[in-house]
Amino acid sequence: MSEATIVVAEGGRPMSFTYADLMHYHGFGFPGGVAHAFQVMQLALPLLSPDTPPERREIDIRTAFRGPGGRDAFEMVTRAVTDGRFVVDPALERPERGETLARYVFVLTYRDRVVRLQIRDGHVRDEFIALGRKPDRTANEEARLTVLKQEMADRLLALPAGDVYEPCGDDNQRGPMMVRSAIVP
Repeated sequence: MSEATIVVAEGGRPMSFTYADLMHYHGFGFPGGVAHAFQVMQLALPLLSPDTPPERREIDIRTAFRGPGGRDAFEMVTRAVTDGRFVVDPALERPERGETLARYVFVLTYRDRVVRLQIRDGHVRDEFIALGRKPDRTANEEARLTVLKQEMADRLLALPAGDVYEPCGDDNQRGPMMVRSAIVP
């Protein structure tokens, strides 16, 4: 089995990235965040551009996700941070999904297509969110959080992207996601 990749284009020339590539750019601090962004792009990019890899510098990203691992992964693949096309938007949060899942919402736009994804239930642990948001963690808590970050990355990467994230409606429409005039369930 070959290693999963994300393929985009720059000036019509394809470029591919693996999770390991993204980790080399990001470093070792937030492997779970890198894994989230990797899975989001694996699912969203073929929906945004089904026939050819999308041009990386034409992809806009809005998210409620604040993690630096995710930001760095999106930057490496799309250059959206550098080009001002990456926005952390708290208005995208889905509080009705609870503290654990509320911020795992991503909206990617490419030309005239928009894909909105949210994490499926069961992939983010309450313990991870609580510990990650806790101020003044002890050394033992920091060590535990490091383990939880890697466990999350391993758990996400072991699954197809569509088993981790799912299309969702916009803030006013909680039903299917719109892509052009077609409805994708």
